[in-house]
Order: sequence, then C-alpha cells, then structure tokens
Amino acid sequence: MTLPPLLFALLLWFIGTGAVVWLDSRPRETFRTSLTLAGVVAIAALGLVWAKADDAGADGAYLGFGAAIVIWGWHEMSFLMGHVAGPNRAECPPGATGWARFRAATATVIHHELAIAATTILLFLLTWNAVNQTAPRTFLLLFALRLSAKFNLYLGVPNLSDEVFPAHLAYLKSYFRKRRLNPLFPFSILFGSAIALWAWQAGDAAPAGSGAAVGAVAIAGLAVLGVVEHLFLVLPLRDAKLWRWASSSPRAASAAIID
Repeated sequence: MTLPPLLFALLLWFIGTGAVVWLDSRPRETFRTSLTLAGVVAIAALGLVWAKADDAGADGAYLGFGAAIVIWGWHEMSFLMGHVAGPNRAECPPGATGWARFRAATATVIHHELAIAATTILLFLLTWNAVNQTAPRTFLLLFALRLSAKFNLYLGVPNLSDEVFPAHLAYLKSYFRKRRLNPLFPFSILFGSAIALWAWQAGDAAPAGSGAAVGAVAIAGLAVLGVVEHLFLVLPLRDAKLWRWASSSPRAASAAIID
C-alpha cells in the first residue's frame, strides 16, 4: 500500500516543522539548551541510520526517513536560531548588483550550507554499499529543495513571505527580490515533480511492503511537499499561517522545514 508511507511523510513534515517553529519562537535564552538537546537527538539519529543501513524491510525505511527529518530539523534550528549561518550578518550593501550581491548573499548562509553538505556526505558514507538508502536520499532531497527555494528568493518571486523571519535574521530579507517570476522557478517545479514521479515509479516497481517501496513512496511525498512549498512563493497565499498554531509567541511562525 502507498498510503501509509505518504501519510508518514506528511505527518513527519508537519510535526517536524511545527516543532522547529515552536522552539524558534521561544525566548532567545532557551535557544542554546534547545539546540544542544536537539543535537543529542540528531547524533542518536545518525547512529540509527548506521544501525539500520542493512535493514531492507519497511521498518528500516521508516526509521531512515524519520532519522533524516530529525537531523534536518536540527540543522534548521541551528540556522533559524542564528548559531550557524555565515560570516556576513549585515544587510545587502546599497546598490550591490551582480557578483557583488551574490557574494554578499552567499556569505550570509555559507557556513550552514557547508554543514548540510558535510552531513549529506556523512549519511552516504554511513550507508555506503548498504541496501537501505532512504536516509541519505531523503536528506539530499531536502538539501536540493532548500537550495532551490533560496535561489528563487534571491532571484525574485511574487510572494516573499518575509514576515516569518525572526528579528535576528531580518538582515536576510534585504537579499530577497520581489518580482513577477524568475527563469529558475519553472525548472524548480519541474525538478521537484520529476523527482516525485521517479520516486513514485520506483516505489511502484519495488515489491509491495518492502523497504525499497516504502522509502521511495515517502520520498515521492516529500518531493510533492517541496513543490507545494515552492508554489507558495508565487501564489497569493501565506504559508506562515499554517504554523501560527505552533508558535509560542505572536512574532514567529518560522520558515518551513524544507525552506
């Protein structure tokens, strides 16, 4: 059955995003403790990925997918709480264009992107030549969707949803651009849709109930969610409204976990 993995992917995305929103909306003096505890859980999740690398069953796929979401959530917390971002914490210089603007924008997030890239490599190393590739593939997809969303915000989209940024990251908004559409956006939608289709077909071709089927369908569901979140960038809708229930203060419904 394909419904359980799809529901599992949706549930983890919803709960994971809500948890990050809630923790990031709490007083800043709680950030260090929250990030430390989340880091311990993330390390345990890495151990779980390694332990389940040779598990070809459905349980192994579910655990691998869940572990990847947990690790991703810790990385998002480190960014949203301002601990791991980049050497540049200033607004975009007035009049900056072209390469100068790109360099300044990259310097605001480069440390975080490198940390995510390093974790992606680590996950693939932990599961090298193993049958259960759900965790590294899930994490890699999240990384690709994140980069796509950030490049689209940099190039310009109609709906920035920049009201969701916490005050200590407000400088990032100066690097966003509001415009009707950018050339990358159609390719981003095509990429997410192609991944969803490929993963769905892979899940359909795998033996029913196997780890390969469960992992592929869950990844297909995640890709669809990524496409939906990209569509929020161009539709007159505010995705921040989805997370107001999770915010512990009026100021924050932080950026969604995929973005």
